[in-house]
Amino acid sequence: MKNASKLLSTVLSFTLAITLILTGCSSSESNDKTTTCTESVNNSGYSYPATESTVDYSDDAPSIYFDNYENRESQLSESVTPGKFKTEEYNDIKESGFRKVLLSPLSTFAADVDTGSLTNLRRMLNQSASFSDIPSGAIRTEELINYFDYTAGQKKDDEKFSLRTELHPCPWNEDNGLLMMTVTANEEDMDYVGSNFVFLVDTSGSMYGRDRLTLAVKGFKLLTDSMTAKDRVSIVTYSGSSEVILSGASGDNHDLIKSHLDMLEASGGTWGSGGINAAYNCAVENFIPGGNNRVIIASDGDMNLGITDQSGLTDLIREKKESGVFLTVLGFGFGNYSDANMEFIADAGNGNYYYIDCIEEAKRVLVDKLKSTTVTVAKDVKFQVEFNPAVVSEYRQIGYENRQMAAEDFNNDKKDGGEVGAGTQVTVLYEISFAGENTSEDSGLKYQKNKLLSDIPANEMLTLSVRYKEPAADTSVLEKHIVLSDMDDAVTSDFAWVSGITELSMNIRGSEYIGTSTYITALDLLTVGTGEKDFIAKRNFRDLICEAVYDTEYSLRGQI
Repeated sequence: MKNASKLLSTVLSFTLAITLILTGCSSSESNDKTTTCTESVNNSGYSYPATESTVDYSDDAPSIYFDNYENRESQLSESVTPGKFKTEEYNDIKESGFRKVLLSPLSTFAADVDTGSLTNLRRMLNQSASFSDIPSGAIRTEELINYFDYTAGQKKDDEKFSLRTELHPCPWNEDNGLLMMTVTANEEDMDYVGSNFVFLVDTSGSMYGRDRLTLAVKGFKLLTDSMTAKDRVSIVTYSGSSEVILSGASGDNHDLIKSHLDMLEASGGTWGSGGINAAYNCAVENFIPGGNNRVIIASDGDMNLGITDQSGLTDLIREKKESGVFLTVLGFGFGNYSDANMEFIADAGNGNYYYIDCIEEAKRVLVDKLKSTTVTVAKDVKFQVEFNPAVVSEYRQIGYENRQMAAEDFNNDKKDGGEVGAGTQVTVLYEISFAGENTSEDSGLKYQKNKLLSDIPANEMLTLSVRYKEPAADTSVLEKHIVLSDMDDAVTSDFAWVSGITELSMNIRGSEYIGTSTYITALDLLTVGTGEKDFIAKRNFRDLICEAVYDTEYSLRGQI
C-alpha cells in the first residue's frame, strides 16, 4: 500500500503539471475583475512549481463571486464582522466512524443531491475569508462534493442509473484505500407535459435586502423567462399572514408574472407554516397530471409565527408531499439564516436544498440545471452497500450523516428516500481498510464464508443496490451494481478534486480521521483536480479556497 501511495503522489504531480499547461492557470492575462493567488503550494510529496491562478469575473463567465470582488462587503445588505456567524442556525453533525464488516456489512442511506452547504460556505468565506470562523455544522461533505459535475459511467439501456467507480490509496491515510462511486440518473426521452410551479416567497421583514428578497425575485424572473404556454405559475407569499398573489397563470405570460413579482415587499413576521399550506393547496388546484408539479420556497428559514419547531414543520411537509407535489428549497441571506430549518424542510418533502448567494447561482439552479433540479425521474431513492468481508475489514462512509437509514428500511417502500432529477449525480466516498482472512456466521447475506461462493470473484469488493420509485409509482424497483477491489492505474482529476474537497471539509470540521491532511494538502488536490469537467466553477472555488488558506489562522505560512 505504501508503494501504491508513492505512485499516487507521482501521478498527482505529473497530472498537475499537465493540468497547469492545459488550463492556463499560469496565464499572465489580466483584467479589471481578476484576482490572483501566486504563492507556491508545495507540501506532502506533491511537488510542483509556483503558479499564478486567475479567476475570470467578466460578464460572460459564470463567476461564483459578487459583481465586483474588490467591493464585496459593500454589496451585502449589512456589514458582517468576521467570526459572527453564531446567530445563524445549524444542526450538529456527528461524523461517521469506521465499522467492522463482520458486524455491520450493510451501509444504507438515502440519496442526497443538495448543494446548499457549498454555496453557504462560499458566502461565509466571501464575508470572512477565514476557515476558523465557519461553524462545523455548516459543512456537509456530500453537499460540497455533489455541487460539481463528474464523469458519468457507461449507460445501460435497461438501467435507470449508471455507475462509475475509482479506487486508489487514501491520500490522508496511506494504509487505507479510498473508493469514489458516482451514481448518475440517466437522461430519458420524455414528452414534455408541462410544469406547475408555485413560487412560495418569504416576504417577512428579515428578507429585506439585495441578497434576500431582491435576489429571490431576480432568480424567479430568470426562471419565468424559460416558461412556456404548457406551464402554470402561481405566487404565494407569507409574512404575518399568507396570501395567494397569482394562481395558475399561463407560463408564457411573462410580463404578468414579473409584474406580480415586482409587487413583493418585505415586512412583518414569518408565518411559514401558513405559507406552506397555501402553496401546496395552490399547487393541487393547478395540478398537471404527468407534469412537474412543484413548490419552490425562497426563504431565510427564520419562522416565528404558526408552527415554528422543526418537528412540526417536517410533519407538515411530510403530509403535504403525499399530494404528488414535489419541493425545492432556496435559501437566502445571512445573520438570522436558519440552515437547519431549510435542510429539514427539504429532507421532509423529499426535496432539494440550495443556497443562493448571487444571481449567477440563481441562474445555475433555476435555468442552467433546470432539468436536474426540478424534473424528477426517480423518487424515494435509497442506496445500500454490502461489503465483502473477504476483501474489506472496515469501512467509513464520508458524509451523508443525516441521511443514514436502518438496513431493514431499504426494502420498506413506506420509508422515504431522496428525489433525483434527470442527469443528477450522487457521489459517495468510502475510506476502506482491506481484509486478511475473515470468517463469519451465516446471516443470509451474499458474502458469507460458509456459502457456496465459487461463482463470486475473489476481487469482488461490494455490491451497490439502488432502490427507487418512478415519479408516479408507489412500488419500488431494484438495481444492483458490482464493484471490484482492483486499484485503478490513473488518478483522474475527478478523484483528486473529490479528495481535496473531503480534506478541506475534514480540516474545517476538525475531523478525528484527518490523518496527514492539512489545508495545504487539500489545496494541492483541488489544484490537481480542477481538470476540464466543470472547469470554471472548480477553478473559481479553488481560488477562493486559496485566499482563505492564506487568511485563516491555520495558514500556509504557519504550516510550511
